[in-house]
Order: sequence, then structure tokens, then C-alpha cells
Amino acid sequence: MKGRVLVVAGSDSGGGAGIQADIKAITALGAYAATAITALTAQNTQGVFGIHPAPLDFIRQQMELVLDDIGADAIKTGMLADAPTIALVCDVLAERAPDIPLVADPVMIAKGGAALLDPAALEALRRRLLPRAAVLTPNIPEAEALSGLTIRDVAEQEAAARALRALGPRAVLVKGGHGGGARVIDVLAMQDGAVVRMEAARIETRHTHGTGCTLASAIAAGIAQGLGLESAVRRARAYVQAAIAAAPGFGKGHGPLAHDVTVRPETLRWDEA
Repeated sequence: MKGRVLVVAGSDSGGGAGIQADIKAITALGAYAATAITALTAQNTQGVFGIHPAPLDFIRQQMELVLDDIGADAIKTGMLADAPTIALVCDVLAERAPDIPLVADPVMIAKGGAALLDPAALEALRRRLLPRAAVLTPNIPEAEALSGLTIRDVAEQEAAARALRALGPRAVLVKGGHGGGARVIDVLAMQDGAVVRMEAARIETRHTHGTGCTLASAIAAGIAQGLGLESAVRRARAYVQAAIAAAPGFGKGHGPLAHDVTVRPETLRWDEA
């Protein structure tokens, strides 16, 4: 059940999000992680203090070398900071991985509020990346920015998921962590038109840094291992919930999750989540 995942995303020096969270989550769920780093960031739990984008030709080289040798059963994209980076990544996917499922996490804003996507790149994200995605995983603010809709309740969350599906992704998971209430409700709009709500008790904590990266990578791991989409999403949600509950409490701001919460994913009751 190994499964190979190529992650194309930015690095988090604090270890809670980005490439570091991706590798930890994929490994914890029993899959194999390879990476192409799009940017270096200087950050901790209190914010992002510096961003150093990788040269485009170097991003291409990383992706091509991994795909040509190790290969991939799923690809996950995270921080793609600007339109040229989005175009380059989509070009390489079209050339070297046209049939490999893509989990696209449209990273726009860090947990502390720092912008991680050039606003001018929003149209490139819609036009190039979304149609390529097997599943898109926006949170509520990202779904609002991509769809142009306002999300104030679950019905509007579902409407946004359907609107984003119409832009080309085969499935869209609009995450409800930014919503209110005692329960977090995620909405999965699938290729066949079905819309599934998935709920979990909200865990009141400031230690949620990297939840989006972790969830998308956990979904990619499941897809790489041959799980169906809904099963991959349910297992990933169960893993993230457990990782939040076991957070180690590091840092003065938005702390990291406990990505090592399990090395035996078969013990997660994800099939009933």
C-alpha cells in the first residue's frame, strides 16, 4: 500500500506547514514522499518573515528528475507563489505526468495572515491549475476568492463547491475550519454531481498551523495508495483531527500538529468518520 506522492510546494522553516508537513503526513500514512520546492520561507508559529522563490528552471529540474526516475502515483501542489510558477508547474505536469491525479491545495494566505500568492496570479490559478486537478482543497476564504461567492453557511459552502467544480476540477473539497459553530463541516462536491457533507467536533486550540497542507497531502497519500476519493478524504480528515488533538504545544503563536500521531493508518476509524 506504499504509494508515491510528489509534492510541489514551499518550505516552512518552522516545520509545521509546507513541504515539512507534507513529508510528515505522507510518511505517517504509509506512503512515500518526494518533493519539488517552489520557495524557501523564513517563518515560525508567529508568522512568515521572509520568502525566497526558487528559480523556475530549478523547479522544473526537480519535478522532471523525480518523475523520470522515481515516478509518482499522485501529485500534490501547495504554495505556487505567482503566475509564472503556476504556468511552469502546469507545463511540466502536462509534459511528464498528464494522467497522474493532482491534489491542488490553493495556498493563498499563511495562518498568520501573510500573503503566499501574488493577487495577480489568481486568474492563472483558475485557468491553468484548477482544470488539471483531481481534487481541489480550498478553505472558506480561498473558495470565496476563487469562486467570487460569499460563504456564510453550509448551503453557501455547497454552492461554492459546485461553482468551483464547474471550473474544471473533478472534485472540490471546501473545508469548513474557518466557519463557526461547534462542528467543522467540510463539503465534498464530486464528479458525478453528488455533494457529501463530512462533520467533526471542533477542537478549540491555537495549534492548527499546517492543517491545510497536512490534509491535502494526506488525501494525496490515500489516492496514491489506491483509495477511492471519498475514502481518501475521510481517512485524511480523521488523521488531521487526531494530529490536532495531539498537538505538542510548541511555539507562541499558531503551533504545529502532531504529525507522528500514528504510523499505523489502518487503526484510524476513517471509514466511519
